[in-house]
Amino acid sequence: QVQLVESGGGLVQAGGSLRLSCAASGTSFWLNAVGWHRQAPGKQRELVATITSAGRPTYADSVEGRFTISRDNAKDTMYLQMNSLKPEDTAIYYCYLDRGRNTYWGQGTQVTVSE
Repeated sequence: QVQLVESGGGLVQAGGSLRLSCAASGTSFWLNAVGWHRQAPGKQRELVATITSAGRPTYADSVEGRFTISRDNAKDTMYLQMNSLKPEDTAIYYCYLDRGRNTYWGQGTQVTVSE
């Protein structure tokens, strides 16, 4: 059974940084494309960043140049380094993992950016 456990959310002032982690189990992590979505209050969930099994990242325009996605296949863990945070980055962040036709989700971690 695939499980994703997130950590690293919290409260930070605008301009600050946070690093989210997502540890996977129950899958051959190195084979899977993974990434992060977020959902702000009253808004739809949106894609933030993805990284392929080969390590190629893609980003939403809104975070390009500020966020960095990475993965450590030896630790079955993905990361999202978030710099220059803005109040509009406030959301619940969810990691996900694609395996075949299925997508698995973490439980979500709250990120709050104050003015």
